[in-house]
Amino acid sequence: MNTPMPTPVDKPLHEENKTLRAEIMQLKQRVEWFEKQLFGRKSEKRLDSNPLQPDLLAAELVAEPEQAEKITVTYQRGKGNKNRPDDCVTDSGLRFNDDVPVKTIVINPPELNGPDADQYKIIDTKITHRLAQRPASYVVLRYEVPVLKRKDSHKFVATHTPFNVLDSSLADVSFLVGLLVDKFQYHLPLYRQHQRIQQAGITLSRATLTNLTKRAINLLKPIVQAQLDNVLTSRVLAMDETPVKAGKSGKGKLKQAWFWPLYGDSDEVVFTYSASRGRQHIEKTLNGKFSGTLITDGYAAYARYAAKNETITHAQCWVHSRRYFVNAETQEPEAVASALSFIGELYRVEKDINTKELTGEKKQEYRLAHSKPILDNFFSWCQIQITRAELTPSCALIKALNYVVKREHKLRVYLEDPAVPLDTNYLERALRPIPLGRKNWLFCWTELGAEHVGIIQSLICTCKLHDINPYTYLTDVLQRIDRHPAKKVAELTPRLWKEHFAIKPLRSDLAGETVNGLE
Repeated sequence: MNTPMPTPVDKPLHEENKTLRAEIMQLKQRVEWFEKQLFGRKSEKRLDSNPLQPDLLAAELVAEPEQAEKITVTYQRGKGNKNRPDDCVTDSGLRFNDDVPVKTIVINPPELNGPDADQYKIIDTKITHRLAQRPASYVVLRYEVPVLKRKDSHKFVATHTPFNVLDSSLADVSFLVGLLVDKFQYHLPLYRQHQRIQQAGITLSRATLTNLTKRAINLLKPIVQAQLDNVLTSRVLAMDETPVKAGKSGKGKLKQAWFWPLYGDSDEVVFTYSASRGRQHIEKTLNGKFSGTLITDGYAAYARYAAKNETITHAQCWVHSRRYFVNAETQEPEAVASALSFIGELYRVEKDINTKELTGEKKQEYRLAHSKPILDNFFSWCQIQITRAELTPSCALIKALNYVVKREHKLRVYLEDPAVPLDTNYLERALRPIPLGRKNWLFCWTELGAEHVGIIQSLICTCKLHDINPYTYLTDVLQRIDRHPAKKVAELTPRLWKEHFAIKPLRSDLAGETVNGLE
């Protein structure tokens, strides 16, 4: 049955009704977004529902099938020798490497001390292991330096105290690195560390901890600059931005600032800082230093910058495009299912490429043969969906369709270059420490503090990417940088440090020494 056309009298009401429907739909989208942020899953994985395991939060549970197939399961009792992985070094399956200290406790049975002790003979020793933990412990290193005097001239001879990272400082390198690792890797704010230090019986001001952290990070600044220089020589560069509160903007208010992480070909990430989200920071960071493929999200500042630089090819991330369709799933489930199916096929092709270990021209040929037809069909489908008359401009599906159609050329760039990935997920994984840190230290009191966060996180995150222990790396580099040639500072970046110094790193005087009976 055809819907009758509105009469001239009913036309204002019809237009008002249409406007109100669009507004209601937009408000529903907002409520749905807020509910997802509060209660929804943060993972973007698509989980297939199991009909035999209903959703516990659903209003109606799936009924159990009337005639379920009966399955008989038989069990065989083991004989006591459990199959454990090769890296289990104890009988209880405990895994640890040679760096973990082991304290041996010898148990003296009461039978060996009793009146019948001579009747017992030790035939073997049973060894068991338990994992133990000390409270956060701090040790004071006491250096006893002899004061010398020549017998013939009766003159005093100047003797030097052992080298320290910070001149005239009360902190050993182990304490400095502990502050940095606890705050920036494990997100333990300085005020909590200060409480722990006080409970250990040490009186120290919080201002001292802040000053030590600042001075230690300042020493690392040339290393991060050298790492940034190498990142900008990459053929493919991923760039993103994430917000942070830094610096005062008035009474009780903080400025909105941004970290701009850059991820290069050598698995190095650098967090640059800017007080704004404008294109000026992109130009300041990349201009004249980078030429190649820049892969980003859909933020317009990247597109405007790339449009004015002929040496840069702009590619965009497919995951960000996919998220727009996911946001429209409630309103248009069938259309969104089709869009996600197309995008899923693209990722299955990439999975096949990785399984077959294809690289270079073979990888490009495989993409052209398998991914290009999927892309052609997807964008043809998008053009058909855009012409649907019932979709209003405020509809989430229209926004998703317009987003991908407008960026079609940039979403196809990865077909032309096998080095370009399908998305920037690897960069988003690398920048996770920033939002995790914000949940603990909330904000940076000064803009200089925000810059320091970017410096130390650049090194810690890169250490993780290269399977380096950040504690070992920082302990070595803080002692080495003052005596290392400035022209070879790049050797101290985690990537090159692993080749040159990881075999025999410098350690604190505390390492390997016995202090007050503690090892």
